[in-house]
Amino acid sequence: MDKLNILVVNWQCIKNPNGGGAEVHFHEIFKRIAALGHSVTLFCCMFPGALPEETIDGIRIIRKGSRSSFNFFVKREYRTRFSKEHYDIVIDDINKIPFYMSRYVKEPLLAISHHFFGKSIFREAGFISALYVYLSEKLVDYFYKKTPFSVVSQSTLDEFISRGFDKNNFSIVFNAIHPEDFPMEVGVKSPHPVITYFGRLKKYKSPDHLIRAFTKISPLFPTAELHILGRGDYRGEMEKLASDLGIAEKTKFFGFVTEEEKRRLLALSHCVVNTSIKEGWGITNIEANACGTLTISSNVPGLRDSVSEGLSGLLYEYGDIDMLAEKMKEVLGSLERLNYLSEGAIKWASNFSWDESARKMLEVIYKTINSKNIGCNS
Repeated sequence: MDKLNILVVNWQCIKNPNGGGAEVHFHEIFKRIAALGHSVTLFCCMFPGALPEETIDGIRIIRKGSRSSFNFFVKREYRTRFSKEHYDIVIDDINKIPFYMSRYVKEPLLAISHHFFGKSIFREAGFISALYVYLSEKLVDYFYKKTPFSVVSQSTLDEFISRGFDKNNFSIVFNAIHPEDFPMEVGVKSPHPVITYFGRLKKYKSPDHLIRAFTKISPLFPTAELHILGRGDYRGEMEKLASDLGIAEKTKFFGFVTEEEKRRLLALSHCVVNTSIKEGWGITNIEANACGTLTISSNVPGLRDSVSEGLSGLLYEYGDIDMLAEKMKEVLGSLERLNYLSEGAIKWASNFSWDESARKMLEVIYKTINSKNIGCNS
C-alpha cells in the first residue's frame, strides 16, 4: 500500500477549547492513519496559547488566523504554500462555514460532513451571524455537487440526498470509541438515582430541556441528582434556571472533566440524556454506552443513528418535556428495565471502533484518489 501525503483543512484541532465531536472524529481517525506511515498535515485556526506549528500524535498541525477569520486564509495558504507540497489528496472537513475548496484545489478532494446546522443555527447565534452560516451552508449545494463525501451517519446522508446530491458519491464513516479506554461492562451504579448531561453547554443543544424535565420527576425520586458534565457559554443560564426551578441543590455542574473522571461519572450514572436539536452522530451516546449506561436522546437526525432504541436506550420527540420526563421515569422506576438497557448499551457500543473507522476512511481516501486519476486519464 502506497504511503500517502494527506492535507486536511478543518476549523479547529483537538487542542482547541472550542472543539467538539468533529475534532475528535478527525483526530482519532487520522492519528491512526498517520501511525500506518502516511503523512498527515492539518491546517486549522489559532487559539490563545497555541503554537503556530506542532506535531500531535503524528499529525503535523499548522495554525493561522482566528476562529472568526480562518476561512479567509485557506485559499491563499493553499495557493502560496500547500499546492507546492505535493499532496496526494486534500480533505475539506466542512463544519459551519465551508471553505469551498472544490473551486480551486487541483488534487483529489474528499469532503467530510457531520451535519448541516440549517435553521437550528438561529437558536445558537445572533441573527446576522446565524444568517451568515445558514447562507454559507446553502452554497454547499452549488459548489460540492460532484465532490466525493464521507459522512458520519445515515441521517446526514439522507439530508444530502434530500438536497439533490448523488448518493453514489457518499460513504459513511462512523464516529466511534477506542474500546480499551472504556469499561465495556455495567459497573456499580450510584446508590441514589443520577441523571447526567454530557457535552458542550450550548443553547442549540437544549440542555435546559433536561433541567425542566428533571423538575417533573424530582418529587417522585427525592434523592435523585442531576449531573452536568461539560463547559460552554450556556452554563450561566442553566445555573439560573436550576435555581429558579428550585433544584439547584440537586444539580451539580462539573465543568471540564478529565477522561478518567468522565468515565467514572458516566459509569455511576443511571442514564445519560442528550437533548440536542440536531447532531451529526452523537458520540457521547456511544461513550456513555461503553461505560454501561443507557442513553435517552431526542429523536433527531444524528442522535437517532447513535441510539439502538430499546437496546442501548430510548428516544423521545425533541422539545417534548413531558415525554422526556416519562422516559426518565421509565428507567428509574424499573430496575429490570434499567438493567436490560444497561446491558444492551454495552452490546451496542461494541459495534464501534476507531480502528475500524480509520480503516474505512483510508479505503475511501484511496477510492477518491483512484477515481480522480481514472477521470484524468480517460
